[in-house]
Amino acid sequence: MRASFSVINVVSAGLKRIVGRRRTSRFFSSENLSLASSSFSENEGFIFEGSNSINDPLPNVKCISTKSREHNELSFNLNDISNSVDNDTFICEYQKADDDELKRIKLILTNRGWNLSTQHGYRIDLNEHNIMRILNDLFEESSDAALALYFFWWSECCAGSKHTIGSICRMIHILVAGNMNYRAMDLILCLVRKNDGEDCWHNLLLTILRETHTEGRVLETACSMLVDCYVKENMANDALQLICQMKHFNLFPSIGVCNTLVRALLKSDKLDLAWDFVEQMQRQGMGFNSSIISLFIYKYCSEGNLETGLKLLMEMKKYGANPDIVAYTIVINSLCKMSLLKEATSVLFKLTQMGIYPDSVSLSAVIDGFCKMGKPEKAVDILKIFRVSPNIYVYNSFISKLCIDGDMMAACNIFNEMSDLGLVPDIYSYTSIIGGYCKVGEINEALSFMGKMLKRGIKPSVTTYTVLVDGYCKSGDMDNAEYWFQKMITDGLVPDVVAYNTLVDGYGKKGHLHKVFELLDMMRSAGVSPDIVTYNTVIHSLAVRGFVNEAKGLYDELISRGCSPDVVTFTSIISGLSKKGNFEEAFLVWLHMSEHHMKPDVVMCSALLNGYCRARCMEKANALFCKMIDIGLIPDLILYNTLIHGFCSVGNIEDACQLVNMMVEHGTIPNEVTHQALTLGFEKKWAKNPEEAAAFKLQQILLKYGVQVDIDQYLTITKHSSRKSAGT
Repeated sequence: MRASFSVINVVSAGLKRIVGRRRTSRFFSSENLSLASSSFSENEGFIFEGSNSINDPLPNVKCISTKSREHNELSFNLNDISNSVDNDTFICEYQKADDDELKRIKLILTNRGWNLSTQHGYRIDLNEHNIMRILNDLFEESSDAALALYFFWWSECCAGSKHTIGSICRMIHILVAGNMNYRAMDLILCLVRKNDGEDCWHNLLLTILRETHTEGRVLETACSMLVDCYVKENMANDALQLICQMKHFNLFPSIGVCNTLVRALLKSDKLDLAWDFVEQMQRQGMGFNSSIISLFIYKYCSEGNLETGLKLLMEMKKYGANPDIVAYTIVINSLCKMSLLKEATSVLFKLTQMGIYPDSVSLSAVIDGFCKMGKPEKAVDILKIFRVSPNIYVYNSFISKLCIDGDMMAACNIFNEMSDLGLVPDIYSYTSIIGGYCKVGEINEALSFMGKMLKRGIKPSVTTYTVLVDGYCKSGDMDNAEYWFQKMITDGLVPDVVAYNTLVDGYGKKGHLHKVFELLDMMRSAGVSPDIVTYNTVIHSLAVRGFVNEAKGLYDELISRGCSPDVVTFTSIISGLSKKGNFEEAFLVWLHMSEHHMKPDVVMCSALLNGYCRARCMEKANALFCKMIDIGLIPDLILYNTLIHGFCSVGNIEDACQLVNMMVEHGTIPNEVTHQALTLGFEKKWAKNPEEAAAFKLQQILLKYGVQVDIDQYLTITKHSSRKSAGT
């Protein structure tokens, strides 16, 4: 088993910071000859076996031989180094020599018994043993890890061969002992990246680290860093195996590294392994701390298992840890995301009773939750009770709520107030305002705020562009919608699936199906996978225009891609089939929903009922209505009116009136559409004054269920409501 890379690049990029004592620099050249001789004295030579002669320049880094010396240890090659270091920077740095450093090295080695003063130069064999001896001598004499590191990379350049894993591990120990942990991490990270998927690699690294150490404290630190590097490389399983080996030598990672490993295991959904490792930590004498338990609380809450998260929070003291504001904030934030604002507020007050004052994060989460729930007055109460100085997050919560409600005057007032207090609006603030104006159809105002944002030097996000695209789509201006979509791309942003869906929906509603499919092709070319919203939008656009077979084809594609159809998908297909008169197939789709563990909703049933009623298939319509009642769906006014109109259209005024009785009995009040349907029914019955007969019948039914109403006044009100609804 052999592997190779050079360590030169790792240390050379930071060489100026390491030595920090340069006065003059010389470049290796034919005029300057060899640094190995000229830097020590004019008459004495210092030659490494395997290096160039003193009359030859050092080889170019790119030409260093890839063959390693025949050591028993693994060695490393320049080409395998991390790409984080620029080769040009390395070449420039490596060619700069420092007389002072080399003179110090010569003096120390002379004092330590190295014979460097023979007439023709003493030849030192740079094998692993000698390199490690020199590194030890340099560090023991000077206590300067940077000097040892200087020799470490310089000797590799001079010898034209690679350091072995043994000499690298010794260098790591020296760097740790010399408080240069960041350089030690560089070398360890390179060793970890040579894993090549071999299970025994971490055992080998641990073995050689132990063999090359001189201090137990330094070894423990180096091993902790090794575990940390495995975690950073997303190799948590290897990190766990390494820890198992470390325990055989009474070694265990530091608490900080343990926390990092627990976090990585939880992120990888390895909850059981995380708990097992925490138990190992306890056996090593590491008690539970609040940060460790907070990681588990966050994991449970993020998965929606709030009950377990709360239980763990309440039991923290059993594990020897005191709950802190971080743990409580995690729970509060999760409660707010689940719209459990009452419970979140209760936790806030409990914090104050325990002597823990809520921080801005926990308070902002509750305030934002109340705003999203449409209760800004409650959010204001929280501000007053806890005397919070509103931060930008709090202001953004109020701005977002007002923009959603379409109250742009109030939103702008708060936006200006935020600026007056010295808080700088961020991209979220501007995007909320821009989206709010687009929602109410005031595109010019939205563009005005876009200009203000750009003047402040704030770059628009994908969401910012998307709300503008959506605004133009809703106004039917597809040219400008397309312009801002392309502007997003030319500005270097990558449209996400929401941005594509917005434009697809705009073109779909306009009936530009060729543009819809162009966008689908564009999405796939850009590597953006269509989601269920994309498919639903396209399927609906096809179905409403009678392309039911094409809609079903997209449905099949949706299934084959692993997406799960939802109620919207089925509703579009059922509506399309119903309009085509394919009621049997539509009913089969309705029944097929149960295979996907989906319950039909009232909107879907209305689509199918509407088809039956249009075709005057009232027996099937009534059968479907009964099935709908049996599965627990509650009909709304639209569905009742659809079925009532269907019965009246075939002159079945008796069943129509029974439905009116049912709707009033269940608390749904008839409107003008109900009156019109009954008028049609009485016309079919040849009533003298169908409109009056329908009004009288409605009055009878309303009075039967205790609804006191003047029918003329009632009809006037319902007509007004119908016109208002039609206008919106």
